[in-house]
Amino acid sequence: MAITGNERVTIPYLFQLKEKGEKITILTAYDFPTAKILDENGIDIILVGDSLGMAVLGYETTLPVTMEAMIHHTQAVTRARRRALVVGDMPFLSFHLSLSDSLFNAGRFIKEAGADAIKLEGASPRRLELIKALVETEIPVMGHVGLTPQSIRKMGGFKVQGTVEEKAEEIYSGALALEKAGAFAVVLESVPEELAAEITRSLKIPTIGIGAGPDCDGQVLVVNDMLGLSSGYMPKFVKKYANLSEIISRAVNEYIADVRQGQFPDEEHSYHLKKEIAGPLLEKLREKSGRTDD
Repeated sequence: MAITGNERVTIPYLFQLKEKGEKITILTAYDFPTAKILDENGIDIILVGDSLGMAVLGYETTLPVTMEAMIHHTQAVTRARRRALVVGDMPFLSFHLSLSDSLFNAGRFIKEAGADAIKLEGASPRRLELIKALVETEIPVMGHVGLTPQSIRKMGGFKVQGTVEEKAEEIYSGALALEKAGAFAVVLESVPEELAAEITRSLKIPTIGIGAGPDCDGQVLVVNDMLGLSSGYMPKFVKKYANLSEIISRAVNEYIADVRQGQFPDEEHSYHLKKEIAGPLLEKLREKSGRTDD
């Protein structure tokens, strides 16, 4: 039941996929050319994640990412998409404010950036209140429980969550509460696959796994990770489908060598004056400069 042609992926379509047991595909993107490639190849959802802080902007965490950065990058992505549903990730301290200010920030993703929905982390009572208000304001919300990167100061780092009974029950209850509050989907990050499978069976809304095993209704990865553009430590759940870093490095080294050796640009990559005007024009220019050539 894949969407074809000029049809857009919609939230009702995602529910249909879950009902039929067909998997939902999600990747992050932060720029026009990447989003265009993902969209043209049939990705269901493009998440403009605050992961751009680490994947693109060079921060050690997602915490420094601002609303302005998120709006800027989401605009680039929405200009590229034709089919995919675009979800904008609300950054740290953009939805921890008063209800009115949090609603305003969420609305910017829809009104200014052209996103179809927003994502926010957590399932605390205050967060659930906000989600209800967002849904009432006609802003679709994707929830997020398990490892919530904006909470790493509290969690003590990027660690698997839900491995002990109390925490597993908290994640399970949080996912159910997000559905009740009106979220249209929930991301389950870095949780045991048995817990993710049980949550998926219990919810009517789609679950999106990232390090949560194969039983979720969909999967998401950071595009820079799966394409081999990221460096340093990679979580266990990341599968590299390419090594673009190696390909780019090889291309850059070939370019440097060609330029230094005078092999680029060559005849194929150069322009010329028409023969009938080249001689007279160049002579005229030499006269203007006062330069004489032997």
